Amino acid sequence: MRIYIPALFTIVITGCGGSSSGPEPTVPPPAPPPVILGLDARPNNLSCIAPSRQVGSVDVAIERIFQNLAFSQPLGMLQAPGDSTRWFVLEKTGHVRVFANNHDTVSFLPDFVDLSQITNLNTDGEGGLLGMAFHPDFQSNRQAFLSWTEGSPMTSVIAQFTANFGGESLDAGSREDILRLDQDFTNHNGGQIAFGPDGYLYIGFGDGGSAGDPLGRAQETRNLLGAMLRIDVNGGTPYVIPADNPFAGNPTCPADPDLLNADCPEIFAWGLRNPWRFSFDSATGELWVGDVGQASFEEIDRIELGGNYGWDCREGAHDFGSSSASCATATNLIDPVHEYPRSEGVSVTGGYVYRGTDLPDLHGSYVFTDWGSGLLWRLVDDGVGGLTDELLLDTGFGFSFASFGEGNDNELYLVNLGGGGLYRIVPGAGAPNPPSVPDLLSDTGCMQATDASQPGEGLIPYTVTAPFWSDGADKTRWLAVPNGTEINVEVDGDFTFPVGSVLVKQFHLAGQLIETRLLMRHPNGVWAGYSYQWDEILGDGVLVAGGRVENIQGQDWVFPSSAQCNFCHTFAAGNTLGLETLQLNGDFTYPSTGRTANQLATLDGVFVLNGPIGDPTTFDSLVDPLDATANLSDRARTYLHTNCAQCHRQNGPTPTDIDLRFDTALSQTAACDQPPQHGDLGLGAATRIIAPGNATQSVLLERMKRRDANGMPPLASNLVDTSGAALIETWIDSLAICL
Repeated sequence: MRIYIPALFTIVITGCGGSSSGPEPTVPPPAPPPVILGLDARPNNLSCIAPSRQVGSVDVAIERIFQNLAFSQPLGMLQAPGDSTRWFVLEKTGHVRVFANNHDTVSFLPDFVDLSQITNLNTDGEGGLLGMAFHPDFQSNRQAFLSWTEGSPMTSVIAQFTANFGGESLDAGSREDILRLDQDFTNHNGGQIAFGPDGYLYIGFGDGGSAGDPLGRAQETRNLLGAMLRIDVNGGTPYVIPADNPFAGNPTCPADPDLLNADCPEIFAWGLRNPWRFSFDSATGELWVGDVGQASFEEIDRIELGGNYGWDCREGAHDFGSSSASCATATNLIDPVHEYPRSEGVSVTGGYVYRGTDLPDLHGSYVFTDWGSGLLWRLVDDGVGGLTDELLLDTGFGFSFASFGEGNDNELYLVNLGGGGLYRIVPGAGAPNPPSVPDLLSDTGCMQATDASQPGEGLIPYTVTAPFWSDGADKTRWLAVPNGTEINVEVDGDFTFPVGSVLVKQFHLAGQLIETRLLMRHPNGVWAGYSYQWDEILGDGVLVAGGRVENIQGQDWVFPSSAQCNFCHTFAAGNTLGLETLQLNGDFTYPSTGRTANQLATLDGVFVLNGPIGDPTTFDSLVDPLDATANLSDRARTYLHTNCAQCHRQNGPTPTDIDLRFDTALSQTAACDQPPQHGDLGLGAATRIIAPGNATQSVLLERMKRRDANGMPPLASNLVDTSGAALIETWIDSLAICL
């Protein structure tokens, strides 16, 4: 305990021969009241320590590169043909940054282009600068092609530029629009472009946005949506159609997808939902696409000329139940070469077939990741003529990696949209596969071996002021940090835990213990979650591999996979969510002592925090959203902070710029009186994300009331929080302006 010792007295010295002539005795200052702690000492934690994390048969790692450079929402990285001295990084906001291919470089070269200065760039939703391709003969003709969205309503643009004679930057005046496509919504734009080994330019476009492709455009080949296009930019102005395209000979299609004419000759293949990232195998020329799914499956496709890949008749290899008229007559639909369920990710990021030299065991494998889970996989032979995925690495970055990069040497890179960093895939440490977490909760060392429903001696109980909505479950929480380590309290109040730390949460429905979740920070620094389903017969929790949904107490309960845990426990939010000063700055009654005390003071007093942190009474705190006596605005902002801000925050993982943190002024959230960035959900033209004084026109509330593909939260919940929705509805109706 840190103790304040006041000055208790002064000493007066008198002369040898007489009375004192010194100052009068002073009154000592009053001692501050003693700090009441909920615990007598820090628990001795010898057993609840995160083990090493198991990975696949190929040992890989990722390392941060070009750490001296800062990027804003990077979406791609590439090198010019024949020039390995520079890198070009695309930023969503319109910049193409250029820098020397030197790990220690500290500054950028002049921008290759800044689209925000030469066009009405629209960065809403999934818009912005989305793709770039150098002409294969760039060194001689200096031509480069860009893909972006502009205007309102949004329009996708593919344009050609010519660089100056040194190739350092593009001449803005050389812009020549090659192709334009009107977009009804701000998502599913696709947008990547690349030259194939045949010398033609390939373009990926999504189905037009919203959800479910209600107009069936991906199956309608009389528009350019939901398709891979192939055009010849060398044979005419602005392009000509390759003779073997499926619909060659027809007139080129207009920008307006509703002006149906004839089958579009630009189409190479169709039936795609959102071919966000694609690549060509540099050895075989095969075209690989990561096609983002709707609600159940993500898919990898190997694209063939004239192929129909099923959307929206099928999602992955499964019937989607579309009402589109085209699905009644669609034939010869091509299934993906691989699919994975939403328990493993929410948005596939297509990668590359590895043809580098640094990772020989990876040679010839298609490598891909998921933007939501941050898991890195490769495809391997499943032994029966197909392909299955093998986990290479849990990167620990949820909602981050939006794109791969391939160098001229065929080594692979990852582009972190959320954190703004660039990473290289490199060989791992070479150690054998370490052990995974135990199958039984009682063997984890975190709960009592004889009664797995009770915490082990090394755990510290805690609570939060405003719990996350968990479909009506009651929760109990503990934390454990290795002996000799402490938790850092960051400037923003987030807790940074040392490696080896474990967070434990138990869930009860109607008094029945149903699940225990462990969130571990493994020795490599990666956070990963594990779910244990309670088995009354065994009297133990059993590890749920890959996630599961079961009917418990009359409701469908989601046992999340390890990947799903990272969807909410985002890097931007510090991974641990509830472990922050705003949530813990309140009283808690500690079961072991029966004392009620401030949690921050207690953790500080028993040397769990790297402190001293100061007086908790001077810190901000949240309020209980269900406390009707508290300020309505504070209750509503607390609810949004807890349930939404783990993703919707500055540098968060969502394709929006909304910031719903408690301490962000409402006028600065980019949500109040702002139009929705992903459709109005049928609420009408007056819809706003938050419409002051009009909850019925607020898409934020509408998403809270749904549990479909447009609902929020987007996973791990099957029941609407009616009390929370009522609170937000009352608050929105009470707003007069955005302050």
